[in-house]
Amino acid sequence: MSILVLQIPQRHHLRARSVGGAEPEAARTTDDYAYATSPDGLMLATDGRCAPALLPKADTVIAVLSDADVSWHRITLPKAPAQRLRAALGGVLEEALLDDADAVHLAVAPLAAPGQLTWVAAVDRRWLRAELAALEKANVFVDRIVPTAWPDDPPTGHFAEADDDAGGTTTGIVLHWSHADGVASIRLQGGLARALVPTSAVQGIRWSATPGAAAAAEQWLSAPVNVMPAAQRLLQAARSLWNLRQFELARRTRGARALRDSLRQFLSPAWRPVRWGLAVLVTAQIVGLNAWAWHQRTAVEAKRAAIQNLVKAAYPRVNVQEVQRDAAAVMQREAQALRTQAGKPGDTDLETLLQAAASAWPADRPPVANLRFEPGKLTLSAAGWSDDQVQQFRSQLLPAGWQVDAAEGRLAMSRARAGAGL
Repeated sequence: MSILVLQIPQRHHLRARSVGGAEPEAARTTDDYAYATSPDGLMLATDGRCAPALLPKADTVIAVLSDADVSWHRITLPKAPAQRLRAALGGVLEEALLDDADAVHLAVAPLAAPGQLTWVAAVDRRWLRAELAALEKANVFVDRIVPTAWPDDPPTGHFAEADDDAGGTTTGIVLHWSHADGVASIRLQGGLARALVPTSAVQGIRWSATPGAAAAAEQWLSAPVNVMPAAQRLLQAARSLWNLRQFELARRTRGARALRDSLRQFLSPAWRPVRWGLAVLVTAQIVGLNAWAWHQRTAVEAKRAAIQNLVKAAYPRVNVQEVQRDAAAVMQREAQALRTQAGKPGDTDLETLLQAAASAWPADRPPVANLRFEPGKLTLSAAGWSDDQVQQFRSQLLPAGWQVDAAEGRLAMSRARAGAGL
């Protein structure tokens, strides 16, 4: 399963405040994103920097927030229902947050238990929403959001080049210090870093540095450090159990998004055997349906040819084209002509209809008062007949293939399926 890990650019602020006292954000100097790809989350495959529309495609997309963009708060997790937990967190953290609780996105540590001490991450909600919207506009849909560093034990320290607040030039080295009591980003200039990281604790900490900051880090520590490029640190962050997509930023898989996510999963390499299987199955079905249709068409043509040959053999003088058009009609016509020549009535003749009616005529009914004959149909007067008499008359003729319709004191006789045997 391929993984794309991308770095959300750090949220910069202007140093000068506006007249109202608010601290406005600086405009983004570039739309490029640093990224790293991995087949398993452990081994680095590729890395680079590009616009969001040019980011590599992957089965899972993980966004990493910079150390300075996440603030950390340790609280006792409120015992509240899931749908009310966000509001409860806002109430607990109201005094600790630098901004209004509704303007901050909150996320709870993984495996947190109600009533127990836990860490809560806080991020500017409007800024994070804008970053996700920009990525989604480029068809990059983030599955997880993780911090670069989080409160952890044993402590870790990572040295990296520090950029100017306007995002322009490198202004020194910054230490990203993560320990059991929180996370801090401190510049090496000055004494704050020495105050937070006692010299006696240097030997028990996991140290790393970017290639550009390694020399300064080793000089500051007077000890070697592990060189960790930015791409490797992205993969390290992606292995975290944290996921900041909680509450209002939780993934929504409804409608078009659900269809798009399902399609993306179906087109992933892990589903390649399923796609091949479906392709083989569809191909087999198409071939099978065509073979079955060809077989059925051949069988129908064979039966049609057999009927035509039978008619030609029985009536040699008939027109061949007529036989090809409607062999059954030709056979019925010729059989009727032979019966007429032999003086035998056919199924549609008056004599046959009268004989059938006489065989089922009720004994307690007088002779028919009047009748009307049409080829294949005989209508008899049945005034005064009861329903039982009509039903008895119909039931006696039905086995012989006659249909009887009763309406307005009349009985209409006809063949139930005329010519069905031809």
